[in-house]
Amino acid sequence: MTKIGLRNFWFQVHKWIGLILAILIIPLCVTGAALVWDEALDHGLNPQRYAVSGEQVLDPQLYVQAAKAALKPGDRIQSITLPNGDGPVVVAATPASAKPQAGPPSRVTIWLDPPTARVLDKAGSNSGLIRAMHMIHGSMMIPIWGRSIVGWLGVFMLFSCFTGIWLWWPTVGKWVRGLRWRRHRNLDTNLHHLFGFWIALPLFVLSLTGAWISFPQVFGGGQQRGAGPDRAALAKAKPLEAPRTNLDTAIARARAALPGDVATIAWPTDLKPEWTVTIGAGAGRQVKVDDATGAAKALAPPKEDTARLMRRIHDGTRMGLLWQTILFLAGLLPAILAITGVIMWWRARGWKAELKAKRKAKAAA
Repeated sequence: MTKIGLRNFWFQVHKWIGLILAILIIPLCVTGAALVWDEALDHGLNPQRYAVSGEQVLDPQLYVQAAKAALKPGDRIQSITLPNGDGPVVVAATPASAKPQAGPPSRVTIWLDPPTARVLDKAGSNSGLIRAMHMIHGSMMIPIWGRSIVGWLGVFMLFSCFTGIWLWWPTVGKWVRGLRWRRHRNLDTNLHHLFGFWIALPLFVLSLTGAWISFPQVFGGGQQRGAGPDRAALAKAKPLEAPRTNLDTAIARARAALPGDVATIAWPTDLKPEWTVTIGAGAGRQVKVDDATGAAKALAPPKEDTARLMRRIHDGTRMGLLWQTILFLAGLLPAILAITGVIMWWRARGWKAELKAKRKAKAAA
């Protein structure tokens, strides 16, 4: 195949990936850009959740009582997250009416004022704008197959990045000629060329990490994590209605095994009857407290495997303001590329139709 023929081939691949997937790429990228700042967005959309009266923390048992008063009969508390500084206490519970469903199980979240245990807000995990954006970005709100569809979008975006750089590369002269602004008389084409170049590498990284998250069994080499319930099963496990070890004892045993400030407390479940107490802010360290015996065991500091690293890179967690800003732009600019790409294709259809009509008229004459 000649160089011109190869370029035309990659042009067709790039064009049809963009045209066919534009309607999916735009909401996927826009929601991804917004979710980089999901905490700040939640503060803006739901200020009542963060209207705390101070930083003093009470006995966790008082938060349990306040949460149970706001929950329905039969709802079971799953975890308590204590604030690190200025912020609310967050209690998650499994509703009694929860039904089996694809994807993450439904939860009820209650925000409490730390010094008073007053209820600041209550919401279901499947409600609200931010949750809707998570569902769009993670599965396009499509049951069962949605996660795979998003993963394949990431794979096609990898090809789009590669072909886009191929087409951006100047056919004559040095590559720096491609950085000039006016490569075409139309604004949308110039925007497409310029934005496409600068966003290609971050978008490639986002597409790769997104595909990795969607298909961990493929990119992770099919490695097994060991015997026992998988992560999805553990997420759907129900907290025990009446644990044998009470909350105060579990916290005391955990702090005896690993001194420090308690960050989160997770209740024992029907699949894993043990309390999980996280000591320290951030990633922290976990202490497992056996519900039957009360025996506590501090786990080794968590090691970041490839899957967790891919997720951090993808969503910007603990990656710094610079990378989060790049992620935000890498979410917005593909939407602009999709729109300008459709405009370029539509214009090309117009002048090709005019050229065809002129040739036909000329042949008839």
